[in-house]
Amino acid sequence: MPRSIWSGAISFGLVTVPINVVSATEDHSIRFHQYHLEDMGRVRVRKYCEVEDREVANAEIGKGYQLTKEQVIPITDEELREIPLPTAKAIEIEAFVPLESIDPIRIGEGYYLQPSGQVAAKPYRLLVQALGRSSKVAIAKFAWSGRERLGVLRVKDDVIVLHAMRWPDEIRDPAELLPEPVDVTEDEIDGALALMDSMARDDLEGSEFRDTYTDALAQIIEAKREDRPLPEAPEPEAAGGTVLDLMAALNESVAQAKASRGEGPADVHELPKKKSAAKKTTAKKQPSKKSAAKKTTAKKTSGRRPRSA
Repeated sequence: MPRSIWSGAISFGLVTVPINVVSATEDHSIRFHQYHLEDMGRVRVRKYCEVEDREVANAEIGKGYQLTKEQVIPITDEELREIPLPTAKAIEIEAFVPLESIDPIRIGEGYYLQPSGQVAAKPYRLLVQALGRSSKVAIAKFAWSGRERLGVLRVKDDVIVLHAMRWPDEIRDPAELLPEPVDVTEDEIDGALALMDSMARDDLEGSEFRDTYTDALAQIIEAKREDRPLPEAPEPEAAGGTVLDLMAALNESVAQAKASRGEGPADVHELPKKKSAAKKTTAKKQPSKKSAAKKTTAKKTSGRRPRSA
């Protein structure tokens, strides 16, 4: 059972639900320490006081806000706990909105909210059922770790989940990252939709969603522990050249996606015929040698024309 990282209450109008907050996720990453390569001695970061020029223990360390270069305002943990904010002790629900109205880029870490004691059982259950029937999520304010935050409350398997949210001014404007305007044809859009359909699925279960990096790292550590040769990296698939025909690339991608899932031939779009090819087919007379030479010269000249930047 994960330990509680915060205790308080959900405030829903005049209804109060005492809760404990526990992390909803686990980090299974392999972590490294720093070592001196010459003798594999552990390298540690030591905390020194600049004034006394000596190492200090954690018990001697506190928080402070640097007001000027010479003046620091000390802030104690007790003062942070007693900060004069209603959200310091409670998760205050402010509104209910459709989940689709929230940009996913604003949603952060998830936490389970556990009812604290029998007194919380009924109001907790009431909020769970009300959220479930409304098909909406709750937007709340709460204060943790020295700052007030927004949060989303939703229901997962009859448990209330709190997701931390970023404030609107914390989201950077992506406009400067946009590429230059380009034209996309309807055939290309249809091809992209066909590729999306061929890759659609109902869940995120399966080997494609396994953390292969951690698995590979574990194999390297085990091989070195047993003094065995390190596992060889798989040969990378041959990368295609520059995509000159986007429609052809989409059609080929659809075919590959369906083949990988054991499906039949892909229902792909025919590539539109080029107008220049049609004109050549309808030509009635063979060009003379003189005109053919002119065309060849024109083609060679156009081929040497530099690309526009």
